[in-house]
Amino acid sequence: MLCYRSAVAKSQKAQGLHHLFRALADPTRLRLLHLIAGSGEVCVCFFVEILKTSQPKISRHLAYLRRAGVVASRREGKWMHYRLITPTSPSAAAILKQTLKALEEDKSLQADRQRLNLACCEPQKFVSLVGAPLPARVEGHSRSD
Repeated sequence: MLCYRSAVAKSQKAQGLHHLFRALADPTRLRLLHLIAGSGEVCVCFFVEILKTSQPKISRHLAYLRRAGVVASRREGKWMHYRLITPTSPSAAAILKQTLKALEEDKSLQADRQRLNLACCEPQKFVSLVGAPLPARVEGHSRSD
């Protein structure tokens, strides 16, 4: 019985990594992770504006990241906010940390971050963001250019 439990635990760990790698295999999800990691907590409406993608598509990608255990969400009225969380598996946490580090160094993603910073500083320039809650700082995260 002990060997069976050990095999099940190893299988669940591998399955968790499988879901993480699938979550990291999509360019839109990587862009979302990059924006969340640099901001702390971000409302879906900002992602829609920054990535110029429909709200349902953004929400599907965020749900995928949530199921993979790398983001958490909270509702505030009609607004959904997302923040980065550390996976419970040490292996998955290390993979996510390295992925975020690589994304931070990716020049093509810097334009997304700059647009988010502009939207946060001057939301009136973005019609779709009028009245939207600004991204909240989460301990350990800060926006950067």
